[in-house]
Amino acid sequence: MYTFSNRLKIASFILMAVGLLGIGIGFVSAPATVEEAKAIVASHDDGHGAAHGEEASHAVPADHGAESAHDTGHSASHDEHLLHQLQNKPWSALYVAAFFFMMIALGVLAFYAIQRASQAGWSPLLFRVMEGITAYLVPGGIIVFVILVLSVLHMNHLFVWMDADVVAHDKLLQGKAGFLNPTFFLVRAAIFLGGWILYREFSRKFSLAQDEANDNSNFKKNFRISAAFLVFYLISESIMSWDWIMSVDPHWFSTLFGWYVFASMIVSGITVISMVTIYLKSRGYLEDVNDSHIHDLAKFMFGFSIFWTYLWFSQFMLIWYSNIPEEVTYFVTRIEDYKLPFFGMLALNFIFPFLILMNSDYKRINWFVLMAGIIILIGHYIDIFNMIMPATVGDQWYIGIPEIGAILFFAGLFIFWVFRALTNAPLQPKRNPFIEESRHFHY
Repeated sequence: MYTFSNRLKIASFILMAVGLLGIGIGFVSAPATVEEAKAIVASHDDGHGAAHGEEASHAVPADHGAESAHDTGHSASHDEHLLHQLQNKPWSALYVAAFFFMMIALGVLAFYAIQRASQAGWSPLLFRVMEGITAYLVPGGIIVFVILVLSVLHMNHLFVWMDADVVAHDKLLQGKAGFLNPTFFLVRAAIFLGGWILYREFSRKFSLAQDEANDNSNFKKNFRISAAFLVFYLISESIMSWDWIMSVDPHWFSTLFGWYVFASMIVSGITVISMVTIYLKSRGYLEDVNDSHIHDLAKFMFGFSIFWTYLWFSQFMLIWYSNIPEEVTYFVTRIEDYKLPFFGMLALNFIFPFLILMNSDYKRINWFVLMAGIIILIGHYIDIFNMIMPATVGDQWYIGIPEIGAILFFAGLFIFWVFRALTNAPLQPKRNPFIEESRHFHY
């Protein structure tokens, strides 16, 4: 039975405390008025930020008649937009980090269900690790849902289609109102989260019951619900990605987006499985897990990194080459205002994993896999950052106290919840039909 070390527990609490402080500072320092927003932008004095502030504070002469009135109205609208962007900054930082860690747990749940449904023989020794990580889906999913509810209640401006005034002046959003409406949005979110958590709880229940059973009935139940869950997951994950991420840019859409988010989710999940497994082995647990198991996890990290790159390039190349204004603007804004995170994310998610994990021997070296895992997780956090920030904060982005605070808080909560869940049952299943095959797995 795994024992949650006091050192790790204290570290998780420290991360949460420091993270909460950073999140709080982010919300307290957010501007309440247009004048405060202009002052914040001017204080940054970073080129585009200073120009933005100067443009926002530009005075319009009073003797220009109708043109002056139009310019004044445009300036006022611009000032309000700037205020919303800066008010969104702590909310966006919170949302990106909350979604990222929830996404990891959901990716692990999908990988776990695939192992169950395919009756894989190599992975049963890792099932308890996967079940421990998916335990985070409960608090992580609830936090994301609360943020969505607060968005519907107009506590922030993350989703512009939730603003009735905006929709009233936008024919495209009016055409999407049947799907993009607050009530239906929250109903879908509740169904998706409920379905994911229910599967996790029942699968965990059958997994533990199998250890004490005299037959394989619980194993078969797990097989059946896992196969059914994968159908639900593929549908719900796609719609979730449209709702929770793509709809922050409600004028833009991509038919590949659900798969693109899935690729980011699954590679992040597998990466965390490998990192937790390596940590537990270093502490003397999971003694039957061998280098071949780590090698296979690293192969999945490598393979899904290539799959993610394929989807990224397919989506980018087709939209960029076709050069349709309402589509290509999605990438234009990111390349112009987010050069470093946009191209840096591509290097972290493809070039580094490709070079580091391509060699088969390196996949068996624990510290090498850990190094690759850290790079992959940073890269996919930046990927989510790139999806959310341009639509919510525009060019007023930077990695500051709220972003760092949100990462630290959710990292601490994730570590605490996962490793506490690992203490609730033996780390090695007893009566899984494939446990011996897994124990003697060699590649």
